[in-house]
Amino acid sequence: MTTEAVLDIAVQALMVAAKLCAPVLVTALVIGLVVSLVQSMTQVQEVTLSFVPKALGAAIALVVTGHWMISTIVTFTTDLYTRMPALVGH
Repeated sequence: MTTEAVLDIAVQALMVAAKLCAPVLVTALVIGLVVSLVQSMTQVQEVTLSFVPKALGAAIALVVTGHWMISTIVTFTTDLYTRMPALVGH
Protein backbone atom coordinates (compact mmCIF):
# COMPACT_ATOMS: atom_id res chain seq x y z
CA MET A 1 0.00 0.00 0.00
CA THR A 2 1.47 3.30 -1.05
CA THR A 3 1.33 6.63 0.73
CA GLU A 4 -0.83 8.05 -2.04
CA ALA A 5 -3.38 5.29 -1.59
CA VAL A 6 -3.56 5.87 2.16
CA LEU A 7 -3.99 9.61 1.66
CA ASP A 8 -6.65 9.03 -0.99
CA ILE A 9 -8.62 6.76 1.35
CA ALA A 10 -8.25 9.24 4.21
CA VAL A 11 -9.47 12.15 2.06
CA GLN A 12 -12.44 10.12 0.82
CA ALA A 13 -13.30 9.08 4.39
CA LEU A 14 -13.18 12.68 5.59
CA MET A 15 -15.37 13.82 2.70
CA VAL A 16 -17.92 11.09 3.42
CA ALA A 17 -17.90 12.01 7.12
CA ALA A 18 -18.42 15.69 6.28
CA LYS A 19 -21.29 14.86 3.92
CA LEU A 20 -22.93 12.61 6.49
CA CYS A 21 -22.78 15.06 9.39
CA ALA A 22 -23.71 18.16 7.36
CA PRO A 23 -27.53 17.77 7.37
CA VAL A 24 -27.75 17.38 11.13
CA LEU A 25 -25.22 20.11 11.89
CA VAL A 26 -26.76 22.62 9.47
CA THR A 27 -30.22 21.91 10.86
CA ALA A 28 -29.04 22.43 14.44
CA LEU A 29 -27.20 25.60 13.40
CA VAL A 30 -30.23 27.14 11.71
CA ILE A 31 -32.59 26.20 14.53
CA GLY A 32 -30.12 27.53 17.12
CA LEU A 33 -29.85 30.82 15.25
CA VAL A 34 -33.61 31.22 14.97
CA VAL A 35 -34.18 30.32 18.62
CA SER A 36 -31.46 32.70 19.81
CA LEU A 37 -32.99 35.50 17.74
CA VAL A 38 -36.41 34.80 19.25
CA GLN A 39 -34.89 34.65 22.74
CA SER A 40 -33.11 37.95 22.27
CA MET A 41 -36.27 39.63 20.96
CA THR A 42 -38.44 38.33 23.80
CA GLN A 43 -35.67 38.48 26.43
CA VAL A 44 -36.55 34.97 27.60
CA GLN A 45 -33.27 33.23 28.46
CA GLU A 46 -34.24 29.61 29.13
CA VAL A 47 -31.77 26.83 28.32
CA THR A 48 -34.42 24.28 27.38
CA LEU A 49 -35.85 26.63 24.76
CA SER A 50 -32.69 26.21 22.73
CA PHE A 51 -32.01 22.53 23.44
CA VAL A 52 -35.39 20.94 22.73
CA PRO A 53 -35.94 22.44 19.24
CA LYS A 54 -32.37 21.54 18.22
CA ALA A 55 -32.84 17.96 19.41
CA LEU A 56 -36.15 17.66 17.56
CA GLY A 57 -34.66 19.23 14.43
CA ALA A 58 -31.68 16.86 14.51
CA ALA A 59 -34.02 13.89 14.91
CA ILE A 60 -36.14 15.04 11.98
CA ALA A 61 -33.01 15.59 9.87
CA LEU A 62 -31.88 12.04 10.67
CA VAL A 63 -35.26 10.63 9.70
CA VAL A 64 -35.38 12.59 6.45
CA THR A 65 -31.77 11.97 5.36
CA GLY A 66 -31.21 8.60 7.04
CA HIS A 67 -31.68 6.50 3.91
CA TRP A 68 -29.25 8.69 1.96
CA MET A 69 -26.72 8.49 4.81
CA ILE A 70 -26.87 4.70 4.95
CA SER A 71 -26.58 4.33 1.18
CA THR A 72 -23.61 6.73 1.13
CA ILE A 73 -21.68 4.84 3.80
CA VAL A 74 -22.53 1.47 2.23
CA THR A 75 -21.27 2.71 -1.15
CA PHE A 76 -18.04 3.99 0.42
CA THR A 77 -17.48 0.73 2.30
CA THR A 78 -18.23 -1.38 -0.78
CA ASP A 79 -15.79 0.67 -2.87
CA LEU A 80 -13.16 0.31 -0.17
CA TYR A 81 -13.57 -3.47 -0.02
CA THR A 82 -13.47 -3.63 -3.82
CA ARG A 83 -10.16 -1.72 -3.85
CA MET A 84 -8.54 -3.93 -1.19
CA PRO A 85 -6.86 -6.47 -3.53
CA ALA A 86 -5.24 -3.66 -5.50
CA LEU A 87 -4.15 -1.94 -2.29
CA VAL A 88 -2.54 -5.06 -0.87
CA GLY A 89 -0.69 -5.59 -4.13
CA HIS A 90 -2.05 -8.95 -5.28
